[in-house]
Amino acid sequence: MTSPKLDDQFYFIDNNTIKSEKISAPRYSYWASVFRVFFKNKMNTVLLVIAALIILTAYIMPAFWPYDQFENVSDINTYNLSPSKAMQYFGGFSFKWCLGSGGMGNSIMYGIVSGARTSLSLAFVCAFINMVVGIIMGAIWGYVRQIDNFMLTIYNIVANVPYILLISVLVYVMGAGFWNMVFALTCTGWISVAYFFRTQVMIIRDREYSLASRCLGTPINRMISVNILPFLTSVILTMLASELPNYISMEVFLSFIGMGLSSSIPSLGKMIGAAQTAFLIFPWEFWAPVAVSAAITLILYILGQNLADASDPKTHM
Repeated sequence: MTSPKLDDQFYFIDNNTIKSEKISAPRYSYWASVFRVFFKNKMNTVLLVIAALIILTAYIMPAFWPYDQFENVSDINTYNLSPSKAMQYFGGFSFKWCLGSGGMGNSIMYGIVSGARTSLSLAFVCAFINMVVGIIMGAIWGYVRQIDNFMLTIYNIVANVPYILLISVLVYVMGAGFWNMVFALTCTGWISVAYFFRTQVMIIRDREYSLASRCLGTPINRMISVNILPFLTSVILTMLASELPNYISMEVFLSFIGMGLSSSIPSLGKMIGAAQTAFLIFPWEFWAPVAVSAAITLILYILGQNLADASDPKTHM
């Protein structure tokens, strides 16, 4: 039997033949998939535009047209004017007086814009502090078993004290002010967030891939940041969706009962509290800030919940 020739064993192939052997698939991006699912609902786009307009107006407009609640306090004729009478008194249509004037001749529109900026700033700062501290402490709490009993004792003590009572006492002792309010809302607010994430981390901690990483000697910080937290993205967004509106509502309530911010800081709660005794006689002073506060709270909550649903891997597998 003759041996095969060398030319029968080796031959040249071109580039097209090599490419045909490769299996190609489109590149997958998690966040691109999340936003594709999120914007698939047209209502989310509408709500996002409205939220962006509210936030931009609240932060940009006061820089050019500052709010002064005492600018017309010496002119009694400007007190409690309806929108039509206010614009007539001040010389025609004006964005400043399109919602009328308050009990001291102040512009309700400018007051709402400045108050919305205060409420949004407070909500963003408090949510950022509580979420960052709560997630980090919750991840450590759920992964390190040695501190579980100690943290549970602290949580049980804090959880048995009514949250609104604790905040009221802190604000009363420390005095009214923006940063005092931030401290009152965050000094114990992160504990409930940490407890929630502690439970979630304990579920993921004992899964097969986490046990395998632990056996291979993966450090704790990498276990938490790579193996655990990425799987809680939708849970984090769900929590954030409830935290932001909650702080806005808390500020409105505390300012409404007179235990919120100082008198020099405009807020929606203070405007609602000032108009509560006259909302039947001058309804525009009461219902305008109530409507804006409710709209901001509702829009942020719906957007957060829909983004949390879109970030769930089960919705775009």
